Amino acid sequence: MNEIRVMIAEDERMARQELFHLLNDEKGIIHTPHAETGEQVIELYSEHRPDVIFLDIEMPGMTGIEAARLIMKQASDSLPLLVFTTAYDDYAIDAFDVEAVDYLLKPYDEKRFQRTMTRIRKSFTSRNRANETVEKKEKTTVSKLLIDDGERMVVVSPDSIYYAVPNKRLLEIHTEDKVILSRMTLQELEDQLVGHSFFRAHRSYLVNLNHVLEISPWFNGTSNLTLKDKDRTKIPVSRSASKTILDVFKS
Repeated sequence: MNEIRVMIAEDERMARQELFHLLNDEKGIIHTPHAETGEQVIELYSEHRPDVIFLDIEMPGMTGIEAARLIMKQASDSLPLLVFTTAYDDYAIDAFDVEAVDYLLKPYDEKRFQRTMTRIRKSFTSRNRANETVEKKEKTTVSKLLIDDGERMVVVSPDSIYYAVPNKRLLEIHTEDKVILSRMTLQELEDQLVGHSFFRAHRSYLVNLNHVLEISPWFNGTSNLTLKDKDRTKIPVSRSASKTILDVFKS
């Protein structure tokens, strides 16, 4: 059973103790420090990141509803599951307005509390499964290119490409161990490499900046890139590209 980190935000000591004892009878519950004001809720949430907050609507100063709305705005990752507690069922609409899982009326009814815990566990399990699905997709994502060399589709890692340059009607794609000839255009290759460290140094050259050894000034505002390959290949950089390439390395 997955452990659930729970915070109680309640300014009334008796109500806080009652809820604490009900939660102690549940398996897999871990208590984080409790809060007695809306301001404390926000502060302690940032520090302890509970999975669930039992949040009293009527607290001194900032209300539970106001604190919940601030948490929803500030949270950068998954939001906590919220259960509002109140002595007045008129607040139920406000509770669901901030996407609360449930609300509980004081004094607490054990059967009603069990229904709330069932909702919490279902929501918590669904969230974990969704996160696991995303993680699996991220792990199985393959960052590879398929390049048509006229006879077959060649699988290439973007990191292995040093540079690409058109040669007559073909595109030469120079990797660390071979040259692949393709009928694709330089622009088509550049479009496929968006998000990787490639730079259009010249209208005829696309270069992987991770393989650049040095930049040397040339003439009339142009420059040359020297690559880290065994031949120390030099790539011409146009005047307009020379003005921006240093900024690219700094970014």
